[in-house]
Amino acid sequence: MDHQNAIETLQKWVDESRRIVFFGGAGVSTESGIPDFRSQDGLYNQTYDEPPETIVSHSYFMNWPDKFYRFYKDKMIAPWAKPNAAHRKLAELEQAGKLTAVVTQNIDGLHQDAGSKAVYELHGSVRRNLCMNCGAKFDGVDIILNSPGVPHCPRCGGMIKPDVVLYEEGLDENVLYGAVNRIREADMLIIGGTSLVVYPAAGLVNYYRGRRLVLINLQPTGMDGRADLVIAGKIGEVLSQIKVR
Repeated sequence: MDHQNAIETLQKWVDESRRIVFFGGAGVSTESGIPDFRSQDGLYNQTYDEPPETIVSHSYFMNWPDKFYRFYKDKMIAPWAKPNAAHRKLAELEQAGKLTAVVTQNIDGLHQDAGSKAVYELHGSVRRNLCMNCGAKFDGVDIILNSPGVPHCPRCGGMIKPDVVLYEEGLDENVLYGAVNRIREADMLIIGGTSLVVYPAAGLVNYYRGRRLVLINLQPTGMDGRADLVIAGKIGEVLSQIKVR
C-alpha cells in the first residue's frame, strides 16, 4: 500500500472508530526538539563517564545523586519544549469523543500541555517531584532547576526525587492497570514514535484484541508483521493529515 492510500485508510478507520487509544514513545517528542535516547543521534549514542542507562538507574541515583542530577537537569528536562502536531491532534481526537486515552512512555508532560486529559504516563513525569523524607509533593520543574546541586525539601531538608521511573524500578500499578484496561477496550490502537523495545511498557500492546492496529514510525519495528496498517513517517506529519469529524 502506498503512502497516500495508507493515509486514506487511516482516515477511514478514525472516522469509524469510537474508542481509539494512542500508544506513543520518544518519537512523539522528538518533533518538539526533545532527543530520543535510542536513535542514531540520541543520548544513548553519546559519550559520558557512565552509560546513560546506568546514570538513570535507582541505585545510581541513591549512591551518586549529584552526578544523577547533573545529567538529569542537562538532558532529561526540557522546559522550553512545546506540543507539536501529534500532541495537538490527539487532544483534538479526545475532545471530539473519539480517543479514550493516550498511553505514553514519555515523561515531558507535553500531551497535557496540548489539552489531553486521559494520559497514562507509564514512566512518570518530570513535572512531579516528591521529598523522600516527608513525602511533600512539588509540581513543575522549578524546584529542580533552581537548586544549584541536589534539590532538597524546603520543609524538612530531605532529598527530592523526580516522579520518573528509573531503571531497576517498577511501573506504577495504578497507571499500568488503567492503561491495560483502555487498550483492552479499544476498537483501534495507534502506536506511534516507539521502537517497542522497552519492556514492560511495550508488552501492553499484547492486550489489544481489535482488528485495527496501526503502526506509525520512521523505522521498522518488530511489531510490523502483526499490524493491520504500517505507515513510515513522522507521527506529527501523519496525524496532521487526519481530519476530525
